[in-house]
Amino acid sequence: MKKIILLSIILSFTFSGKSQQDAQYNLYQFNQLLINPAYAGARDILSAIVLSRQQWVGIDGAPKTNCLSLHGPVINKNIGIGLTITNDEMGPRNVISVFGNAAYILRINSKMKLSFGLNAGFNRYQFNFNKVTFYNSEFPSSFNQNQTTNALDINGGLYLKSQTFFAGMSMTHINSPSIYKSEASSIEYHLSPHMFFNLGKSFQINQNLVFAPTLLVKYSVSSLSYDFNFNFLINKKMWLGAFYRSSYGPGGLMQYFVTNKFKVGYSYDTGLGNQMNFGSSHELMLSLDFGSTKSNKTRTTNPRFL
Repeated sequence: MKKIILLSIILSFTFSGKSQQDAQYNLYQFNQLLINPAYAGARDILSAIVLSRQQWVGIDGAPKTNCLSLHGPVINKNIGIGLTITNDEMGPRNVISVFGNAAYILRINSKMKLSFGLNAGFNRYQFNFNKVTFYNSEFPSSFNQNQTTNALDINGGLYLKSQTFFAGMSMTHINSPSIYKSEASSIEYHLSPHMFFNLGKSFQINQNLVFAPTLLVKYSVSSLSYDFNFNFLINKKMWLGAFYRSSYGPGGLMQYFVTNKFKVGYSYDTGLGNQMNFGSSHELMLSLDFGSTKSNKTRTTNPRFL
C-alpha cells in the first residue's frame, strides 16, 4: 500500500508544474545558503557544510538528498561567494545540480548589513522509468525510455541581518526552465518559481541560555506552507530545537559544537495523522569553518549561527 501511495506522489511531483519541486530541509537554518543565495558570506568566515537527508525511511523510491556547500566573504568582506552541489533522488527522478553563488554585502550601519544575492547553474535531470511499473497501458511509449535533460536555473534573494536578527527573501527558478515535454501526450514538466521568506530573532535569557525562534514561509504556484522553529542554545555548546511544519507535523533538531569550528547537526521527523504512514525522516549535517571565528559572546547572541 505504501508503494502505491508513494508512486502516485512521485508521478504528481515529477510531472505537475504545481507541485513542490525543491528539496526539503529541516536543518536549513544552520545553512541558509540552501534557500537563499544572498546568504553567501554572511557568516564572515569560510564555511563548508555537508548535508544528507533520508526521507520516509523504509519506502522504495522515497526522496534522498545529499548536498555540499562552500561559501565565504572576499574583497574586504563586501562580496560573498559560494558553491553548492546537490544530488536529489525521488522515485525515477535523479537530479544533480551545480550552482555558483555571488552576493553583494551592503553595510547599512555598524550593526546591520543587507545582502543582494544571485546563483546560477545547471540541473541535470535523469528519469529512469524502468523503476516504475505502469498499470495504465495508455501511458506514452516514451515512458519506456530513460530521459536526460540539462537545464540552466537562476535564483535570487535578499538577506538582512544584525547581531540578533535576520530576515531573508528569495525566489528559485526565476527563468522557469522546461525539463520534460512529451509530444505524444499533454504531459509537461517545468520548474515553477518558489518563494521563501524567513526571519529569526535571538533573546539572551542568561549567560548559558539563548532562545532563538525562527519562521520560514514557502510559496509555490498553488501551495503555501510554513515552518515554526523554537531553538535554544545551551551553555554556548549545543542547539536544541523543535519545529512544526504545516500540513505535516512536528520534528526535532540539534547541533553540537565539537569545537568552535566543527559542528554536527541532526534532525528527525515523522509527521502526524496520515503523514505517519510514510514513516520517519532523518537528516545529518557536518559543518567546518576555516579561518578566525567570532568570540563566544557573539556566537551566543547571533542567530546567524543557527
